[in-house]
This record gives sequence, structure tokens and C-alpha cells, in this order.
Amino acid sequence: MQRIARFERVSEAQFAQDAAAFAPGASYAAVKLPRRATAGSAGYDFCAPVDFTLAPGEEITVPTGIRAWMQPGWVLVCCPRSGLGFKFRLQLNNTVGIIDSDYYAAKNEGHILLRITNDSKQQKTLSVAAGEAFCQGIFLPFGVTEDDDATAAREGGFGSTGK
Repeated sequence: MQRIARFERVSEAQFAQDAAAFAPGASYAAVKLPRRATAGSAGYDFCAPVDFTLAPGEEITVPTGIRAWMQPGWVLVCCPRSGLGFKFRLQLNNTVGIIDSDYYAAKNEGHILLRITNDSKQQKTLSVAAGEAFCQGIFLPFGVTEDDDATAAREGGFGSTGK
């Protein structure tokens, strides 16, 4: 296995700012660094820093309190945990979260915010306790075209490369 990345907590001030906007009551003390459950797991589990309940059709933006440094040529892909997707059709609102390596230096400290929706067709309500895993992130390598000439630096934060 290549060791190409590390997870860190964002500052308490950044977390407090984002939690106030998206999930009041979220606790910085509850922020856990993502971990793999087993040696064979590809995904790093992201845990909720706040209890939340989503009825069918409801959504929430979860401030994870996490940022990811990774070597160039790698991307962190975020998805709901498989069991929650299967049982509740839990989905990321942008379908797949793509965390670029340069997001680490974004104005919001590279804070990974995950906007999720309970898309249950069976009218199931989803409850997640603080500290419980709800999404997972997988590091993947990526390539660029032979004629790629991108040189711009990231300016924006969440949801935007911002220019």
C-alpha cells in the first residue's frame, strides 16, 4: 500500500463557523479522524460530529471537521456508507464528493462538508448518532491529458474551485 495522504482536523474556529451555518450543536470534541474498519477496507469512515435524523426527502450538510492532505495526482472520493445507501438510499447531493489535493489549502482550511439526503422510497427515517460513521472516503490516483496546461491555483472553498 502506498501512503499518500493524511487526515487532519480543521481549526476549532473554522469548525465553529461552519457548524453554526450548517449544523448548530455539532461538537468539535466529537470530531474523529476518519479510519478504516479493517485492513482490507478501501474506505475511510467519516463520523458525524452531531446527532441527526433525516426523514425521507430531508437533507443536511454535515461539517466533518476534517481536511485531507494528499500527494499530487491523488483525489479523495466521498460516498455514503454502503449499508446506509442500501437501507435508506442515503445520497450525497452532488452524487459523489470529489476532494482535490489542492482543496487542502482552500480559504476554509479544506474543511470537508458533506451534504446528504435521505432518498428513501420506503419512507424510512435515518438516525445517525454523533460518533457514528455515515460516509466513507477512498483515495484514488488520477491522470491528466497529454496536452493539459492547467496552471491556476485554487482560491475558493467548498463546492467551488473559485476564481
